[in-house]
Amino acid sequence: MARILIVDDDPILRKLLSQHLAHEGHEIIEASSGEGALSRLDHELPQLLITDLRMGGMDGLELFEVVHRKYPLLPVLILTSHGTVTDAVKALRRGVFGYITKSFEVHEFMQEVNRALLASQALGADMPGKIPGEKWRECIITRSPQMEQILAEARILAASNASVLIQGESGTGKELLARSIHAASVRAAKPFVAVNCGAIPENLIESELFGHVKGAFTGAVRDQPGLFVSAQQGTIFLDEVGDLPLNMQVKLLRVLQERELRPVGSSSFVNLDVRVLSASHHKLEDEVKAGRFREDLFYRLNVVGLHLPSLAERREDIPILAQHFMSTLAQRYGKQLTGFAPGALELMATAQWPGNIRQLQNAVEKCVILTTSPVIPLPLVQRTLDTSSVNLLPFDEARRYFERDYLTQVLKMTHGNVSHAARLAQRNRTDFYTLLGRHQLNPADFKK
Repeated sequence: MARILIVDDDPILRKLLSQHLAHEGHEIIEASSGEGALSRLDHELPQLLITDLRMGGMDGLELFEVVHRKYPLLPVLILTSHGTVTDAVKALRRGVFGYITKSFEVHEFMQEVNRALLASQALGADMPGKIPGEKWRECIITRSPQMEQILAEARILAASNASVLIQGESGTGKELLARSIHAASVRAAKPFVAVNCGAIPENLIESELFGHVKGAFTGAVRDQPGLFVSAQQGTIFLDEVGDLPLNMQVKLLRVLQERELRPVGSSSFVNLDVRVLSASHHKLEDEVKAGRFREDLFYRLNVVGLHLPSLAERREDIPILAQHFMSTLAQRYGKQLTGFAPGALELMATAQWPGNIRQLQNAVEKCVILTTSPVIPLPLVQRTLDTSSVNLLPFDEARRYFERDYLTQVLKMTHGNVSHAARLAQRNRTDFYTLLGRHQLNPADFKK
């Protein structure tokens, strides 16, 4: 069974397609417009998107362009009439998976759907975060479709032995992603060795990475295997690899090319079977242009690249991360905490968080330490954030983010029961339906 999103402003055709697909056991999500489809994708990522080419407002090709930028692995099928087949062929050249004419035979339609779903499965365009037992990524807490897409790509990469370069701002969780890739790989039972390249003194880097033999230099009183050998048959993670000095970059490149190293002071080589993951908060492409990072090493490390979004780009994760940190830190400090006061999470969701998840964790820890009540009060959060110096989102934008996220969570909790959801939100049914309409949320989509 797959989750399929159908987008068409013709309710009759939408119903017909839904019936065919539901008969095959698939879970169907519907949207009557491109805008409505994007709203659904904010909180629920399907394995396949089928959209009409010609629609009022945003047409199918515009929808594809937006979706393809955000979810490049999600297959998109476009429905066309005979008069628009030429347009559909042009769309194929832009990355659309396929097209189906509206005069389709059912078996031809299902053939194309199954072909797209097979590609979706092979590319990992599903949502592993929604599947029980995905222990490989359990250290990453998210409900962001953007993060889910990155994790789907990471799951694919884990099956290979390719070098992966993870880039993103400090505090976005690059090491956690590297650990997840290792945990999903065939090397999971072998060592994962993390190295902060920027924290090792320059005169010790070669010895730390590649090891040394006794007597190689003053203080070398015994053989030291080095971190690469310690990661043998496993994974080595070179964090802040952009901080390596140029002379060390040359030596690292040779090790990666030859798959062997020579410890400092030794005359013999050690064969290596190590997967290399690396990360940098610098944009290494710019470092290469500036002459601070070797281009050949960059391409050796960046066989495949992943880029982690900042926390400000995944605001839907701020409340659940804050709650998670509160629970774990309350245990550490021996406090009985039940949550945050009204308005506190909303305030946190509007802050820019230049230090990303690390800064959020630090702020929550301060609140846990200082609170004297079971609920972390809003004034304490305000003082901790120092809102006078925090660059906030415009009020309307912040409210829209929070409102949509809040409604989605309430509908998930109540499985789409509007009466129950309205009671939890302390709103009457009419007002609640108005809010749902504003964000194009359909309660029926949550009845599972």
